[in-house]
Amino acid sequence: MRIRDILFPENTKIRIFLRKTLIRLKLINLENIKKVYRILKAEGWKNTIQKIREKINGPTLDLNDAYQKLIEEVEPTEEELEQQRKTKFKFNPKISILVPMYNTPYVFFKELVECLINQTYGNWELCLADGSPEQNNDLKEIYEQDKRIKYKFLGENKGIAGNTNECIKMATGDFIALFDHDDLLPVFSLYEIVKCINEHPEVEFIYTDEDKITTLDKPRFNPHFKPDFSLDFLRANNYICHFSVFKKELMDKLGGERGKYDGAQDFDIILRVSELTKNIIHIPKVLYHWRVHPNSTAQAEIQSKPYAFEAGIPAIEDHLKRMGLKGTVEHGASLGTYRIRYEFEGNPKVSIVIPNKDEKETLKKCIESILNKTTYENYEIIVVENNSETEEIFDYYKEIEQNPKIKIVKYEEKGFNYSKIINLGVKNSEGEFIVQLNNDTEIETEDWLEDMLGFCSREDVGAVGVKLFYPDNTIQHAGIVFGVDRVATHLFRGLPRHLHGYFARESSIQDFSAVTGACMMAKKSTYEEVGYMDENLPVAFNDLDFCLKIRETGKLIVYDPFVTVIHYESKTRGYENTPEKVARFEAEIEKFQNKWKKIYEEGDPYYNINFSKNSCQYEIRRG
Repeated sequence: MRIRDILFPENTKIRIFLRKTLIRLKLINLENIKKVYRILKAEGWKNTIQKIREKINGPTLDLNDAYQKLIEEVEPTEEELEQQRKTKFKFNPKISILVPMYNTPYVFFKELVECLINQTYGNWELCLADGSPEQNNDLKEIYEQDKRIKYKFLGENKGIAGNTNECIKMATGDFIALFDHDDLLPVFSLYEIVKCINEHPEVEFIYTDEDKITTLDKPRFNPHFKPDFSLDFLRANNYICHFSVFKKELMDKLGGERGKYDGAQDFDIILRVSELTKNIIHIPKVLYHWRVHPNSTAQAEIQSKPYAFEAGIPAIEDHLKRMGLKGTVEHGASLGTYRIRYEFEGNPKVSIVIPNKDEKETLKKCIESILNKTTYENYEIIVVENNSETEEIFDYYKEIEQNPKIKIVKYEEKGFNYSKIINLGVKNSEGEFIVQLNNDTEIETEDWLEDMLGFCSREDVGAVGVKLFYPDNTIQHAGIVFGVDRVATHLFRGLPRHLHGYFARESSIQDFSAVTGACMMAKKSTYEEVGYMDENLPVAFNDLDFCLKIRETGKLIVYDPFVTVIHYESKTRGYENTPEKVARFEAEIEKFQNKWKKIYEEGDPYYNINFSKNSCQYEIRRG
């Protein structure tokens, strides 16, 4: 039996999409084919699809107990809901909620209308454009019960975008909200939206956290706690999705949704929002319930709407063109995500700065990985020699200096000051771009410099970091957030290479407040602009400080998971395991936290407040 006959013989589009996905993720082999066939015979297509999805996306974390406790803790009580109903805002905007309908089930529609009628904020209108083949008269009794509901039967299906645009024509509100016909809002949702509008009168686009629901009598689950606005994360996947609220004037500028992107029409319009305004606010509260049922994209993306993933590619491509960026777009490492390979101009020189003290074999492994793997030609390696004592390392220096790409720069001061060592290397470099690289690393990705240059060449990017693994193939670094584990934490530390974590974020391109200096690229001009590395932070936190100084200039720090490096962490310098080192480390913590009070007081914008401050795995907070 051929692969194509096993993988969805009854549906060509689904079969082709899944087959492409499995090939891309290197999951097609004889053993997996046999497993698919056995599950198919025993359990049917539905369970087969689910098991394949889990194989691709990783197992769903069992967060439900923690989430139910969080719901009880953070969501308003009946008394608080009553207080919301009595609240008098300075500005009471009308919210036009747009619902394109198509064969909407009676029970879904009834619950949708009820959740709006029960809202604690009342100045809304519901705009319904029905593209069903026939009008369902059973729904009439529901939409005629409230004068705030407007219903129009279209007599034809204009597609998701076309039907939504018919809703826009009916809208008279100050703000426009997109809402699917099978989903629900908690009764306090619109109150929180209007509260945000009053607190931030300049806001033009609002989005919220969301979760999933099957029926009203069952617990909600799978909450998606999102970061504040992250342009690169948005380009990698439509993480914003629900609940999206637009200022009416902004929607008018956007011209509504576009049918050529049906399936990714909301993704397209949010990408266009990012081009027109910076007045974007994220409310870190679950204000939208995405219903899970067999025909929803929340339930089975492969089975229900594979075209939605395909439509995302041209949406991103057109966005890049409008932004004057060149790059190729392809599917990412997990379903619903995308990878952009940015192009860069010319053939800029890259200077790879590597601090080193003794450890010949460690340095040799690092340098040989660069020389043997790197496909980009225009680079130099600058080894900054820091008070080595062994004869073998100086013999090795003489050997590698025969390579015109390598030079040794001597750090004359005694002791270890990582910031001074890097600064010396940068000042002795010839490159337009600098890569800080620890000597205890090993490059895995051949086109690593091309990939990093693509990001770092963008005017809005200050630095780019990569995914680092321990030698045991668990994650060492997948981005850094502040305020977790006292100072900051490396996200997904310890997660096995073959697994996906929370919403596959470890494998998604995104923006962070910082990335590790163990492998980080920045323009040489950026070092000059921010005053180089802070030499008052000789050992710890200097790379975090450097990133935060870059963030102060308005530039982004990008995490690129498609470049991978093995990191034999702290092999050269050792750990904080003596009284002297512990005392020095505590002093640097205090110094760093005093310098960057704001991010600790306000919270890291890329780390949702609903996550634990004691875990690097995006665990839901408790208490």
